[in-house]
Amino acid sequence: MSGPLPDESIPIARWCLLHRALGSSIRVIKIRWPVRRSPSLRRGSSISTSFACRSHRNHITRSHELVQTARAVTTSNYGPALAKCRRLCEQRFAVVKVFLLASVMDPSDHEEASVLYSPGREPKIVPNVNANVRKETRWTFWLITAGISTTFGAAVPTGYNIGVINAPANFIKSWCNDTIFETYGTVFSEGNLETFWSAVVSIFLIGGVIGSLGGAWVADRLGRKRSFLLCGLLLFFGGICFQFCQTLSSVELLMIGRFVVGLAAGLTTSTVPMYLTELAPLGLRGALGVFCSMGVTGGVVVGQIISLEEIFGTEDHWQFALSFYVILVVMFFVPYPWLPESPKYLFVIRRRQEEAVNELKRVAGRKVRDEYVRQQIDVMRRECTAENDEETCSDGNSTAPQKPKERTILSVLRDPTLLLPLVLVCALQGGQQLSGINAVFFYSVSIFESVGLSSTDAKFANLGAGCLNLFVAFFSPILMAKFNRRFLALTSCAMCAIFLFCLTFIVFFIDDVEWFSYASIVAILLYILFYQIGLGPIPYFIGSELFEVGPRPAAMALGSLASWGCNFIVAMLFTTLQSAWGAFVFLPFACTCVALTVLLRIYLPETRGKHISQIVPLVAKGFSSKPLVP
Repeated sequence: MSGPLPDESIPIARWCLLHRALGSSIRVIKIRWPVRRSPSLRRGSSISTSFACRSHRNHITRSHELVQTARAVTTSNYGPALAKCRRLCEQRFAVVKVFLLASVMDPSDHEEASVLYSPGREPKIVPNVNANVRKETRWTFWLITAGISTTFGAAVPTGYNIGVINAPANFIKSWCNDTIFETYGTVFSEGNLETFWSAVVSIFLIGGVIGSLGGAWVADRLGRKRSFLLCGLLLFFGGICFQFCQTLSSVELLMIGRFVVGLAAGLTTSTVPMYLTELAPLGLRGALGVFCSMGVTGGVVVGQIISLEEIFGTEDHWQFALSFYVILVVMFFVPYPWLPESPKYLFVIRRRQEEAVNELKRVAGRKVRDEYVRQQIDVMRRECTAENDEETCSDGNSTAPQKPKERTILSVLRDPTLLLPLVLVCALQGGQQLSGINAVFFYSVSIFESVGLSSTDAKFANLGAGCLNLFVAFFSPILMAKFNRRFLALTSCAMCAIFLFCLTFIVFFIDDVEWFSYASIVAILLYILFYQIGLGPIPYFIGSELFEVGPRPAAMALGSLASWGCNFIVAMLFTTLQSAWGAFVFLPFACTCVALTVLLRIYLPETRGKHISQIVPLVAKGFSSKPLVP
């Protein structure tokens, strides 16, 4: 930039120094400067401008030019200023954001709005709520209660039913064979018994697929809170079936129980993360959203422990192992009558706006500011229609009946503006299962045995790997609060691919190189570590951050469907592929992680700390979208 900088542009010089220090790695420039007397802003106001450069050359000069343009906006000279911003955008920049911040007394108390400029498109005003929302980012009593209740009342039982069935499998198969003979006079051969057992195991996954499909309808018709209640009722009924199937000598009761808990599992993964993220303030959205993932991971470990022979995994007590989780369901549904309903569901879907405001205040706590409540109401009002047109939404005091805003799965599939976020959600949830986590845990027992552990010790070592998975999951809320979703997802996918390729190579030559047995253990543990920082938790709640309230249930249902469907595919094909390919069975999972890394690298926008009104326009043009990534 030639010539001395004006006093008001001193921060630009600081950005210039920062650019020299970082070189071409800097992607986003933000300029902030004080404003003198202006008819459109109060005294003490400040303005911030941020934009992403297509070319780094001469961007400091362009920054100064945008500063002057934005200053023209503050003097109410909107027409020429907007036109000039558009010209600059088309010449040099991909996206330009101009933020106007108006202070009252305290400089930290300000309202924020932005104007989005894109080449060839009209300017779009997108009000931002980030600044004030950060002040309300605190854990309140009802947020903690809802998180704990849903996690231990639905998510943990879901994971429990995944992990509990393996250890006592031989005892249950023997009982099934004897019971079928006594009831029907039929003797199963070994092959027929294995086929029947596969049906017992896989019917849980089929229930998960069906439950996921019904999740959208249930979430809209019953509400987020009552969807959680339905999950609990199904889990309780399934536990009763497990407890009495041996007493009544009924294999059918065992099958019904597995199917019903599968339905509950599908509903849980499609509705509970959505319920929690809609309750959470913006700053805690990711931290509360991973509670479901933590619960499922913890449930798997608890199920593996309870089903050990030293506890309930015996010939006489396996039914107690299958039904033990009912205790958790009963205990953690005690606070259900007092749990809040999602304010966004009440306001946007049901249009019961007075109730929504009351629930919003209850969730936010006693110290909530009126400004925050008004801001959240404005945000929800803009979501009342697909076009975010406030004129068709009431002001909160109207008693006129209004048609609820609901989106069916078919309408979401047909909407071209929802194509890319839907692909991202389904790819992440399906890729979570196709990333090979179940295959790694299955194969790890034989790997642990290869280093000299006995069969029993190898099972305990495998349980230890599951505990590592759970241990890392406990840090998920911190990771989601401190690190960007995009960074965690890309790192997780890329590192999982690397360690799966390493595991393929190591297992193939494990008999030829002595220390490869120990290298395989290291590869397994590192794979689990990197899986749990991104691929494990993020797919559960990313749909709530990419979709508005209307299409959100359908999108979450389709994502959950992809997850359970891919889980079913892996369960059905893995044993066959392992027998045919040996060590190369990990290659399809590694390739999945590579493909997922490429997809996320190009199309996944950053969602941490951003309101949905800022995210939706970034992915609304399908595969032509170029999300702005800070």
